[in-house]
Amino acid sequence: MSTESTPGSPRPRPAPAAGALLLCRADPETVAPVAQLLGERMLLTPAGPEWSALVPEGKPWLQGGEPVDRVLTGWATALAVGAPWPVLALWWDADRSGYTLAAGFRRTVGYVWLANGTPVGEDEAMRTFAARLGLDPVLDAQSLYDLTGEDPSADARTRLLGLLAVLTRAGLVLPAGLTPGEPADRLREVARVQPDARRIEWTGWRGAVRMELDALERGRLGPWLPWAGTSRARGLATAQLLAGLPLTAWGLSRRSGGWTAAGALLVAHGALGLMYDLSRPRD
Repeated sequence: MSTESTPGSPRPRPAPAAGALLLCRADPETVAPVAQLLGERMLLTPAGPEWSALVPEGKPWLQGGEPVDRVLTGWATALAVGAPWPVLALWWDADRSGYTLAAGFRRTVGYVWLANGTPVGEDEAMRTFAARLGLDPVLDAQSLYDLTGEDPSADARTRLLGLLAVLTRAGLVLPAGLTPGEPADRLREVARVQPDARRIEWTGWRGAVRMELDALERGRLGPWLPWAGTSRARGLATAQLLAGLPLTAWGLSRRSGGWTAAGALLVAHGALGLMYDLSRPRD
């Protein structure tokens, strides 16, 4: 059977190339030192008064054998570990689109749509999504539930745009052209020309961890940081170390850069906290 289009019939939209965005509910000054720990080259730009957007410059999902959703889940988890703000990963390829929301040590939550817009996630994910982002439990929740219903006119890209429309009421304002469904190269070029854009590059563990801890100290985690000298700080450092070692090993065995970075960050935080606690003078 011929697959050629008949005269006058609409041409099907070409399958989108894989792409991704990371949206952090924090300002760029806070996000920048944490993003360095990923060890990935990215472009960081403001995305509203309380949001920042990270655009990957590379395409590791084409090189490491991992699909784009798994790479982005690892990155989002690594960014959210130990940070008081959530991270939303948006991803898409020729077959599916979806999101992953990471917040601290809590289990990530996500949703997936097939390319034609068919929902294949669970409604509970949307309820958790709304609760963790502090969205309106009536207006916003209903808009999110609408994205889980059947709609022959809405493809996967339209579903992601609908998700972003809900987040605009929470202050998200993406720069023009930084749109889900666009190729990764196009997103990179759009982010690069933003007036406040900055490049995130790896500068070594010592400087990156110091900058990241300084950023956390300015936030709401002061009593939990190593130099606080509290039982909460010691407990958190121990938990981070115990969780980070197996996570790093698992990430290395799977050759997953995102999960390895998340584990390494936990180990660094935990070891730093315990060493500081052991070295400080006792009363």
